[in-house]
Amino acid sequence: MTDYYEVLGVSRDATPDEIKRAYRKLARQLHPDVAGPEAGDRFKEVTEAHEVLSNPEKRRMYDLGGGMPGMSGAGAGFGFSDIFETFFQAAAGGGASRGPASRVRRGQDALIRIDVTLAEAAFGATREVVVDTAVLCTVCHGTCCRPGTGPVTCVECQGRGSVQRVARSFLGNVMTTAPCAACGGFGSVIPDPCPECSGEGRVRTRRTITVNIPAGVDSGTRIKLSGQGEVGPGGGPAGDLYVEVREKKHGLLTRRGDDLHCEVELPMTAAALGTVLTIETLDGVQEVDVRPGTQHGDVVTLRGLGIGHLQSSGRGDLHVHIKVTVPTRLTPEQERLLRELAVERGEERPEARQVPVKGSVFRKLRDTFAGR
Repeated sequence: MTDYYEVLGVSRDATPDEIKRAYRKLARQLHPDVAGPEAGDRFKEVTEAHEVLSNPEKRRMYDLGGGMPGMSGAGAGFGFSDIFETFFQAAAGGGASRGPASRVRRGQDALIRIDVTLAEAAFGATREVVVDTAVLCTVCHGTCCRPGTGPVTCVECQGRGSVQRVARSFLGNVMTTAPCAACGGFGSVIPDPCPECSGEGRVRTRRTITVNIPAGVDSGTRIKLSGQGEVGPGGGPAGDLYVEVREKKHGLLTRRGDDLHCEVELPMTAAALGTVLTIETLDGVQEVDVRPGTQHGDVVTLRGLGIGHLQSSGRGDLHVHIKVTVPTRLTPEQERLLRELAVERGEERPEARQVPVKGSVFRKLRDTFAGR
């Protein structure tokens, strides 16, 4: 190992002028005409050190090498370039090619959206949907070639799918590997592509697919149909098809999770005396038993008449919200009867009774103005 700074007797941060003065001093001392033939090797070593350290580029390369063993000579032949050449060969694949790329690739996933009724979401359904996707070419069956022909080995890369080039730099020879431009990295070319798919191995068409909609789906639910998406290039395996559900609104029922809600109007007399109502549900007409004294805002729950649970058994409930209506117009006879009822109940001069609110009044006001 030769340390050029030590040869000249200067520090590693020596200026060009300091290197020049040190060289001149040693050259005068070691010149063969002065010191004799025995100083010839030492003189050559000093001269070599000066040639490297006085040249900014050579000095920079020498400093990068850090004085490693084998770094002798004036820059061009030292082993640092060999290190970088080996590094770049490894990074670019070096002499060992990974082989040509495959024309067969997996297809993309596809997404379609369908509208379902509330009943279909509640009980599940089977639907036929039409999709426009890529399917396997029936002429070449994914080979991409005209029937009776086949791919030909690329003459540019000899079937490797990549080409290697050597570039010279101040670090030495750098080996790079890049996909072959002639064949696109496939290692072969198709001189006679399939006329049906133009060498893609797939064509676009419309087809009908059966979709099983499970009970309990909601807007945004995606149903996965494996292998029903786009066929890949070169007849590659198909991706998946996702069917996104959009639930249509119902005229009488609203949904909250797996429960259903509806509202019925009830005269005040029926609320006071009790009655039996009939309402429309997803399961047909159902009777609702209204107990005497039912108040405005009361809820009657019909168990198991809601939406089916997704991926589990059972159904949600149907909640019937009672809205008690008060007549706004009365006949003279109706008014007389109501006044008699009020007298009978001691309500001809009722006193208002304020109902205490739950929680702080200020909290109620805050929630009201906040829109809660």
